[in-house]
Amino acid sequence: MNEAEMRKKLASLTTEHRDLDAAIEALRLSGSTDQLQIARLKKRKLALKDQIGFLEDALLPDIIA
Repeated sequence: MNEAEMRKKLASLTTEHRDLDAAIEALRLSGSTDQLQIARLKKRKLALKDQIGFLEDALLPDIIA
């Protein structure tokens, strides 16, 4: 995967992460009692955060101090 593809994927994952955050908040505010659905969304959000971190690390050059 080249740098442009990685940046595109990073933007996509970041958008999805934000959307999941909004969905979780909407469910919480609506008083949803479907805790399983909320838990699944949170788990997916954490997985996205890991993928975002991996891509960000891959895009940043190593700096020798």
